Amino acid sequence: MAMKQASASIMAAALLASVLAGCGSKAGGNEGGEQQGAQTPKPGEPVEIVFYSTNGDPAESFDYRFGNSIRKKFPNYTIKYIQNTKGNSMSELLTAGTKFDIFFISTGNYESVMFDNGLEIDMDELVKKQKVDLSKLEPTVVEGIRQSSGGKLTGIPVHTNNMVLYYNKTLFDKFGVAYPKDGMTWDQALELSKKLTRNEGGTQYVGFTTSPNHIIRMNQFSIPNVDLKAQTPTINANEKWKQFFQTVFVDPYSDAGYKQLLDKTNKVPDINSFLKDQNVGMYAYLSSLVYVLPDELQKLNWDMVSLPTFKEQPGVGSQSYPFYFGITKLSKHPEQAMEVLNYMISDEFQMELSRKGIMPVVKNDAVQNALGQDSPFKDKNFKAVFYNKFAPIPAKAPYDANIVANYSKYADQVIKQKADINTAFRQSEEEALKYIADYKKK
Repeated sequence: MAMKQASASIMAAALLASVLAGCGSKAGGNEGGEQQGAQTPKPGEPVEIVFYSTNGDPAESFDYRFGNSIRKKFPNYTIKYIQNTKGNSMSELLTAGTKFDIFFISTGNYESVMFDNGLEIDMDELVKKQKVDLSKLEPTVVEGIRQSSGGKLTGIPVHTNNMVLYYNKTLFDKFGVAYPKDGMTWDQALELSKKLTRNEGGTQYVGFTTSPNHIIRMNQFSIPNVDLKAQTPTINANEKWKQFFQTVFVDPYSDAGYKQLLDKTNKVPDINSFLKDQNVGMYAYLSSLVYVLPDELQKLNWDMVSLPTFKEQPGVGSQSYPFYFGITKLSKHPEQAMEVLNYMISDEFQMELSRKGIMPVVKNDAVQNALGQDSPFKDKNFKAVFYNKFAPIPAKAPYDANIVANYSKYADQVIKQKADINTAFRQSEEEALKYIADYKKK
């Protein structure tokens, strides 16, 4: 039962990530509590370590992924988790003076919440003091947070995500089309999509769809959403966006049958189209789907391959989509909190995550090869998750999540052929510029 609740909540968090905005006032307090001197308990002494996230996950989800293992490892520590419910929003906690040691959420949202509220600290000194080995982690996920923090370490990645291509084997069998393979280019995926986009028995089937929000945020060209020096959107300035939109949002949806479906429904096929309606052949989405919606996947004859790549970037997949965990300025116990985080990036803890199907951040073949082995889908092609290299994560503005939401809205317009790329880019840019100007006035 806990697994089901955890799964449902994680999906809710993933779908809500694009609209999560930073919350109001700045937080006060000492720099991570380091100034408390002799009154600060030493690592190992009984303390309470409080975790908080704005993603709304219930306690069952936190305990399944993190809490149970941490409590077992540190029986002297009281591990508490505050769920973001009514009365426990970030602004409400800060107004009430509630202290929490570790904040965590996905990249983009992490920067927004931590930086907007002034909660971040530079954890490099704590890392050195406790001899935390960051070199064993996937470098792009560590560099990603440094890029957004002026070189400082304001968060540590504990688990991550990328994008893969799921496919419905039943539809491929139905239409006599060969299954996708690891290492395909976007051109090859498009050819498969065309063979599956057809009307059969009154049902319109389509070959491909994706989640615009996620694939824009994790784009393979590592295009930053904002030029941080100029504080301007890149959508109408970086030429790579045109190639990206043409390949991912125009070409796969240009078939006449697809256009008829879009005109009829006014809705881009989404995760429900793939999992429930089962009228989509291939769906590019987060690799976390195996633990997010296991019950729904059980009803589908599916497998997965690596995300298709651009010809000029062979072997380069999506950016990583890490969950960062950061010690806050509010923490009374920064050394103990770092001790816990150090355990969470240990091979032992990372192996537990991996076996559950949660993508680890350590560069350890044994840990990576164990991905999903305790999940109901251990016979699936989990090698697809690590087949491509990660694209580098560009620096993110504190308001990055809102800019991604803006770009995604106009991707939807392009897919539905309600706006061409040039028009969509101009309108998106105008809207994004206004948002950034309003943000600066706060």
